[in-house]
Amino acid sequence: MSDLLPEIREICRLCEIKPSRSKGQNFLVNENIYDDIVKAAEIEVDDTVLEIGPGLGFLTLKLAKRAKRVIAVELDDKLANYLQTGIDAKGIANVEIVNEDILRFNLNTHLAPTEKYKIVANLPYNITSIFLRLFLSSLRPPESLVLMLQKEVAERIVAAPPEMSLLALSVQYYADAKIVREVKAGNFWPEPKVDSAVIKMTVKKRPEILGNEQSIKDKLFFRLAKVGFSAKRKMLKNNLAGGLKIDQKIINEILIKNKFNPQLRAEDLSLDNWQKLFAALSEFMV
Repeated sequence: MSDLLPEIREICRLCEIKPSRSKGQNFLVNENIYDDIVKAAEIEVDDTVLEIGPGLGFLTLKLAKRAKRVIAVELDDKLANYLQTGIDAKGIANVEIVNEDILRFNLNTHLAPTEKYKIVANLPYNITSIFLRLFLSSLRPPESLVLMLQKEVAERIVAAPPEMSLLALSVQYYADAKIVREVKAGNFWPEPKVDSAVIKMTVKKRPEILGNEQSIKDKLFFRLAKVGFSAKRKMLKNNLAGGLKIDQKIINEILIKNKFNPQLRAEDLSLDNWQKLFAALSEFMV
């Protein structure tokens, strides 16, 4: 292991940076894992990279060597100031430090109208779901995302039936996801209580539908999904009948007609199954 811990401790001491557990500040101390993240991101010379949670900038510098442009968004004021000072001192021209909350970040302010981008992020675990929803459903989604996530969350995202969840369905609807590698807790300082994983999501090309038709379709699909997953212990037909205000007999008939077992639960359906079910129930989704 290439151990960055002594250097990280010294930087934090000199700059009076105290890692905040509430902000998810656990610094990665294994340089080999930074290299694995960069490799997974498949950065090309013309790429723009949106890095979230750059921390002390070890990954930022590696990304800057490969990408045309890096926009590093850091919420913590002290870390953002340290990053800016370091970038200025090194004379690195292709890195922009943005001291801002990523959940309030305006892509159109920082990207040209047709500029594509890739995301690389070490996300605070408490914003994972809202972050994914925000960027995957965006009118300007990234081409791909390489994220450091809590291992359990990463495993939930790539799950297949009978372990599907609303989170898995939501991500798989927009992207193909795979776990790149596991990252043990001992690779961070301070050491978190759980292991992590690097996950890559390759965003699917969206159908080009005029106006806001696709957006409406997406909203209706997820309305159905939320109804289906509304009560985990109940069979899917019960959740659908109650949530959509449809007679359970009608739901039962639709399930059988479309070759679904009426005893299924929401977690038993794959993305393809959900899309088939959505088509079958489209007349009720208004």
